Amino acid sequence: WADGRTAQLIPGKTLGHGGVLSWLGICPPSGLCYSAWPACPGPTRKMPPSASAVDFFQLFVPDNVLKNMVVQTNLYAKKFQERFGSDGAWVDVTLPEMKAFLGYVISTSTSHCESVLSIWSGGFYSNRSLALVMSQARFEKILKYFHVVAFRSSQTTHGLYKVQPFLDSLQSGFDSAFRPSQTQVLHEPLIDEDPVFIATCTERELRKRKKRKFSLWVRQCSSTGFIIQIYVHLKEGGGPDGLDALKNKPQLHSMVARSLCRNAAGKNYIIFTGPSITSLTLFEEFEKQGIYCCGLLSSRKSDCTGLPPSMLSSPATPPARGQHSIRMKGSMSLICWYNKGHFRFLTNAYSPVQQGAIIKRRSGEIPCPLAVEAFAAHLSYICKYDDKYSKYFISHKPNKTWQQVFWFAVSIAVNNAYILYKMSDAYHVKRYSRAQFGERLVQELLGLEDTSPSL
Repeated sequence: WADGRTAQLIPGKTLGHGGVLSWLGICPPSGLCYSAWPACPGPTRKMPPSASAVDFFQLFVPDNVLKNMVVQTNLYAKKFQERFGSDGAWVDVTLPEMKAFLGYVISTSTSHCESVLSIWSGGFYSNRSLALVMSQARFEKILKYFHVVAFRSSQTTHGLYKVQPFLDSLQSGFDSAFRPSQTQVLHEPLIDEDPVFIATCTERELRKRKKRKFSLWVRQCSSTGFIIQIYVHLKEGGGPDGLDALKNKPQLHSMVARSLCRNAAGKNYIIFTGPSITSLTLFEEFEKQGIYCCGLLSSRKSDCTGLPPSMLSSPATPPARGQHSIRMKGSMSLICWYNKGHFRFLTNAYSPVQQGAIIKRRSGEIPCPLAVEAFAAHLSYICKYDDKYSKYFISHKPNKTWQQVFWFAVSIAVNNAYILYKMSDAYHVKRYSRAQFGERLVQELLGLEDTSPSL
């Protein structure tokens, strides 16, 4: 590891796009040259101005996927009744009923009501117009037998086999419908319950709630908020993905990062990572695949193997705010920056000597390396989108893990559909907010004639 000032820089071309490389850098030890990013993020197909909310949603959940749910639900109901006795109240579900079933559960994301059955109650969360489409008894029957995959095949070992085909189809829809920006973030989105609902719960109700048995990780476009890739990790189990085989947290998080970036090789993406993922070994592995990184380091949470110990320890006398030191190894830069505490960054995506600034309301501009400025800007953007996503996640909480994963995935599909809607001509015709878009989607799935959202 050598002093970072030995890097040579060649001026590059700024494209005016948030986060893109604005320089061409050649590091003497490796000769690595970074190139500019020409692509513009956004939808890959042009939707007509008359496109409805359900048109955007069905870019990810098309009719063929819904028809498969109909078939699998009916198969499961038949097998269940053969084993446990006939159910005289059951009639095979149809495609319109399956759409309405999804619409009812999605409605909990805009009403923030945990029980979807409140629609048929006479309470605060009741909705007479929605309740008339399907009876509560019929909804509960569909909910009882609902399945994406009715039976386990003899070769299936994956714990999420009941929902994996839906996740694969959803991922295919994300890949084909959207072109991401160069800068992206790996993180865990906020998928816990609505804070307002939790604040109103009694202590006994909170104790009864079961903890999630999985963690959800995403790769998210930092310029639009579109979630590009989903990875679900089961917290229990003895398989290769279970925590029994991965007691080491950095090893687990590196595996998650590799899974999220398996389709990103050779595209010159810049990936921002938190302390749990950042490591020299992982970043060097990604660099060989044409993926560049910028990550925050923590001596407690990060895998610091191969990093100089002198840069990981804090000096006895703290330097002035904005001061930094840099060490380089090949194309990799380790930056130690001080601002009311020591912050360490590992990157091979930004010039180690190009200057940036962090703007504070009270203290003004604080000088810092460009990598620090870029990291702060993109992570704050994702925090803003996390806040929006957490407010509109489906509140329905089933007991089965695969169903929890399914509804979280549907929540992401709805939010991605709204992002595409805002980037389309349809948004300029009627400017719906995120909540209004959700209400319109519910009404269209239920087949209601009046699809104008409540203001």
